[in-house]
Amino acid sequence: MARFRLTQAIATAQVRFHAGDVVTDTIPLTVATDRYWPGLSAAVMGPGMIALDASATTMKGSSKFAGEVISATILGVDSIG
Repeated sequence: MARFRLTQAIATAQVRFHAGDVVTDTIPLTVATDRYWPGLSAAVMGPGMIALDASATTMKGSSKFAGEVISATILGVDSIG
């Protein structure tokens, strides 16, 4: 199971998430407010995803966003998806 907190909105053909959402790749959800992203993997993840557990850290480490510096704030423009 991998859990990420988003600092930017993400919109794909399958999902639409807002900045501040916590997304996970598994069901059942760890926390009721988590959002499920079917097919979440290192290949499809977006920028601004903060890893919340060891599995997420591993996934992000093998993605193109491995060395990304995450902003400490969420900007309004980043929260629109």
